[in-house]
Amino acid sequence: MGISGAGEGELVSAARELRPLLRANAEETESRRRLTDEVVQALDGAGLLRLRRPARYGGHEADTRTVTEAVTEVTRGDGATGWTVAVWAISSWMMSRFPEKVQEEVFSSPDTRVSGIIGPSAVAEPVEGGVRVSGKWSFNTGVQQSGWNTSAAVLARPDGSFEPVMLAVPVSDLTILDDWDAAGLRGSGSVSTAAENLFVPEERVLPVVPVLQGSTTDTGEGRPGVYEVPFMPTACATISGVALGLALAARDLFFERLPGRKITYTSYDDQASAPITHLTVAEAEAAIEEASFHTRRAAEIADLGGPDGRWSVRDRSQVRLHMGAACRRAREAVTLLADASGASSVYSSVPIQRVERDIRTLSLHAIMHPATNFELHGRTLCGLEPNTDYI
Repeated sequence: MGISGAGEGELVSAARELRPLLRANAEETESRRRLTDEVVQALDGAGLLRLRRPARYGGHEADTRTVTEAVTEVTRGDGATGWTVAVWAISSWMMSRFPEKVQEEVFSSPDTRVSGIIGPSAVAEPVEGGVRVSGKWSFNTGVQQSGWNTSAAVLARPDGSFEPVMLAVPVSDLTILDDWDAAGLRGSGSVSTAAENLFVPEERVLPVVPVLQGSTTDTGEGRPGVYEVPFMPTACATISGVALGLALAARDLFFERLPGRKITYTSYDDQASAPITHLTVAEAEAAIEEASFHTRRAAEIADLGGPDGRWSVRDRSQVRLHMGAACRRAREAVTLLADASGASSVYSSVPIQRVERDIRTLSLHAIMHPATNFELHGRTLCGLEPNTDYI
């Protein structure tokens, strides 16, 4: 494993330096319902679109901790941008599990971006030389600004059995359905895509189960290689950074507006002097600290792996637990700070209302929903089988 060009710390610093530009573009990003060209160019120039591109193709091949911290810093500038960067990083990681021939085709261009969907909402049928796939994929973040897509499907075998697979598909082969008009993360461009009887050659069909379970090999550096960990731990740690980044953004925005603010219909001419403010910000800070711990812990598990480099179900579900906890605590912090921001914060010109909408949308994601993740890990603690393959 290696870092090509920028070091791991430099990537996080580069993400931090972009925050003012991302905040300046946030309103237009939301209006456009996808990232602005200025933002994409800035992310590319900072190396943040190559976080999970293999080093042999000019990527950074960064570890999960670095990716998660970079995503946190980007999200602190704009939630939709942070989510999109996370999805591009995760999808590039997935593309790096395809055969070398496919990787060469995808990553031969230095600026190729890969989007992706893990929900197998399409059906693929075997044909000579590959499969034919038909279906629709919702919430396909960043696809309009990507060259390739990793599209999940269920492979229907002649014997009546089914197998989840991932397909590497050029975005030009997909139909874009411009249906992303959401309450939160509006700028993420999470439109739907569709295909009908689309032929996908066999080398671009990847069985998902081995990718979910991960490799038992080790790099000799005391941790599994970047592309050898199970998919869900590395993906879940990455998107935990979005939740933490939104909480930190809410804190930034609250304290920027605090000086000189009054508490209407009270004797407090300075909100900062009111005990209720002290209690609120301290409670929010505690929630942010907890979200930070869970985010770091998820990334640490993904990078270090299970005992002896092997991944048990409990190892994998523990990352889901930490992601769910990070999301819950981050939302609690945002809610506290948004509620304390007063009635004027509902205006679209006040950014904290966008952060509040973004964190609510994020926490409703099927993978990130706290209760779903807590139940999953609770099942494993009680010795029961998980109720999902996506662990």
